[in-house]
Parts: sequence; structure tokens; C-alpha cells
Amino acid sequence: MIKVAVNGYGTIGKRVADAVSAQKDMEIIGVSKTRPSSEALVANKRGYPLYIADISKKQAFEAAGIKVAGSVEEMIQKADVVVDATPGGVGEKNKALYEKYGKKAAWEGGEKHELAGFSFNSSCNYKEAVGRQFVRVVSCNTTGLCRIINEIKNEFGVNKVRATMVRRGSDPGGIKKGPVDAVVLNPVTIPSHHGPDVLTVIPDIDIVTTAMIVPTTFMHMHVVQMDLKNPATVERVLELIEANPRIGLVREGLGITSTAEIKEYASDLGRPRADLWESCIFEESVSVLNETELYFFQAIHQEADVVVETVDAIRAMAGEVVDPAESIKMTNEALGFTPI
Repeated sequence: MIKVAVNGYGTIGKRVADAVSAQKDMEIIGVSKTRPSSEALVANKRGYPLYIADISKKQAFEAAGIKVAGSVEEMIQKADVVVDATPGGVGEKNKALYEKYGKKAAWEGGEKHELAGFSFNSSCNYKEAVGRQFVRVVSCNTTGLCRIINEIKNEFGVNKVRATMVRRGSDPGGIKKGPVDAVVLNPVTIPSHHGPDVLTVIPDIDIVTTAMIVPTTFMHMHVVQMDLKNPATVERVLELIEANPRIGLVREGLGITSTAEIKEYASDLGRPRADLWESCIFEESVSVLNETELYFFQAIHQEADVVVETVDAIRAMAGEVVDPAESIKMTNEALGFTPI
């Protein structure tokens, strides 16, 4: 069993903990919080040992009815692999602790590529991650782009990619972010960071991305255009999407034309937290013009799509499963997940 610690039990961390605990070859040995919260109490209720960054705050946790197992440093010593799901920038400070105890660690996409020296996507470079000490799982948007670019690249070849990210303003539980009544260019400059981030995984792609933030919490939406090296058909592109275990097809005729409706669909399917681990491509949007110009819309659930990738990253670093298809299958089956 791979012993996994989740350092940071927040939006991503709590989902990673649940996904890891569902795997037959992994176990959660601890999760961490910095202050008493409802999430910390839920960790107790789920049976995850809770560790805290500042042990002097133990009394404050216990006063809130939350049991503390020990310090984060103690948790790290017990783990084979640490998933660092702390806020962006905090994970960089934790690296010294992982190095101190010789532990493997996976960071989420809020950290820079240089921190781990290797950026990960299950379908693109799993084998290169096998046995590594440090891995960075790329962000939710980069994950979604990498999945479909890699699929199309392998089938038709890709000359260039142009994509716009229409990003949610905040997660559903967030109350400190906006905008409330604005479309914010984020950044105003071109390209956005998403294209360069894709290049850390797929280095030989001509890609330019732009991004903006809108007043919604549910998901991101991508507008993607690819120039292909070889002729394609809509029918073949749809076949590739349907065959990919991490890309879902929002089917024509379901009446789904928004991120809110996709989330409601996931909820009706009984998905935990209405999570969408797959990239969601709208069937009606898939178009091929002049044989080599591919267009489509895809929606990305910012809270969820990196979770399954993180589970695969853990397995790759542990080195016990070297085949990406096998790990992807193991992860998906353990979660009872088949794409929509």
C-alpha cells in the first residue's frame, strides 16, 4: 500500500484524500489544516488523521471538537508520498521539509514548474514520472488542454493551437473573490500563462492562449481552435473523444448549453460533490473546416479534473505501475467513474 499524506485539506486536498482512499493500492495516513474549520471536522468524521502546521494551536482545534493527531512534520515522516495541496506559493516553502525526510511529493498547478522540475499529465508523460521524487500536476485548465491536444496530436498532428479560457471568478464555497459585475481580462497581456504551461508537458506545440474571468463559480469554458497537419473529420474527432477515459462528450440533444446544466447533470448522476473529473466537450460545437481547422468548446471543472491526475501521479512516483493506461483504469474504476 502506498502511504499518502495530503498537506492542505481544502478544495483540492479534500477531493484528493477521498480519491486516494478509494484506491485499492493506497491509503491516507493523514491530512493537514492550519486552523479549525468545518473541513477539519469533516476530516475527523471521514476517519482521516488530522495534523496541524502549528502544534501550539492544538487546544483551539480541540475546543472546536476537532481531534488532532500531531504536527505536519510528524505526518510527513509517516508518508511514502506527500500531496501538497496548500495555496499557491505555500508549497514552495514546504519543499525543504520533504527534502529533509527524503519524501516524494506532488504539488498542484498553483506552483511553478521549476519547483518540481517536472510537470505531469497522465495521458501525456506518465512514464517519465515513474520513480521521480518530485512532480507538479498541472492546473485544471492546462490539464484539460493537454488531454485533448495530445489526443488530436497523436491522430492528426497539430501545427498550432489557439485557445481562450473563460474562467470562473471563484469556487462555489468562496466568498472573498469576484468579480460581481465585470468581465476581467486576466491577464490583459497575451499570451496567458496557460499556453506556456502546456509546453511544460507537450513541448513541441505552437500554442497561444488568452484568458478572462467572469462572474460565475461553476466551471471554466475553453474556446479552442487547432490547425491540423492532416485532414480530419468531425466523426473521427468524436470517436477519439468518446474513446478517451478522461474526456466526456456533452451530447447533442440533451439541451445542455451551459456549465450550470453540466453541473446539475453531474449532481443527478450521483457524482460526489457533483464533480466532473473529465474534460467536457460539447458535441454540437465540434467542427472541422477546410479539412484541417478544428474548433470546439470544452468545459473544465476547476475543483475536480486534477484530482484523478494527482492519483496517477502518486502511483507513477511510487513506481509500482509503469503503464499509464493501467493507472488511469485503476483510478477511474476505483471511483466508479466513466465519462459522461
